[in-house]
Amino acid sequence: MNKVFPSADAALKGIIKDGQLLGVGGFGLCGIPEALIDALVASGAKNLTAISNNAGVDGFGLGKLLATRQIKKMISSYVGENKEFERQYLAGELELEFTPQGTLAEKLRAGGAGIPAFFTKTGVGTIVADGKEIREFDGVKYVMERSLVPDVSLVKAYMADKSGNLVFRKTARNFNPNVAMAGKITVVEVEKIVETGTFDPDQVHLAGIYVHRIVLNATPEKRIEQRTVTKVGA
Repeated sequence: MNKVFPSADAALKGIIKDGQLLGVGGFGLCGIPEALIDALVASGAKNLTAISNNAGVDGFGLGKLLATRQIKKMISSYVGENKEFERQYLAGELELEFTPQGTLAEKLRAGGAGIPAFFTKTGVGTIVADGKEIREFDGVKYVMERSLVPDVSLVKAYMADKSGNLVFRKTARNFNPNVAMAGKITVVEVEKIVETGTFDPDQVHLAGIYVHRIVLNATPEKRIEQRTVTKVGA
């Protein structure tokens, strides 16, 4: 089975539809699938629900999909740095399912592991728990959280072999493995593609069984969300 596609547009062809639940890897602007997001914008798909730790920034990352009004709902843990997100949400034009960061990671991990739900103390007694089952274990209250299984997951990795085995680079790994594992169909954008058998098995961060399509983006922009520098002489 050939998992390598010639372009991001080709990699999304035939699998993206209106109204889908999408998982998108990354943390802020670190480790986001830039080319796949651009291809998703070009697809014109609408009424999407996007699962992502962040909602991008104005004009970059998921911010592009917000600008084109293709996202109807975000499932996220942090939504700052995005004026258009703020405008749409406050105007009632965008739905938001606010989720604690650790809970969001576990909802994706559980989805990839075939676990339909789990209990956590995080959010008990807050609006996070509204409408959810509360159960007591050993005298402590827990809220039940359902796992997340995206129709399509868009992921960024550093390298892939042609079988889809992945290597991530440093903090750009972040949410990407969990998003990849959870997706019914997972598309991965990488900076290098090598022959199957190149990696030592101990080098592999995520097995190719979770990866369905691969696209090369050798020169991603890799923006820095908030760049802080020391002034000369400070």
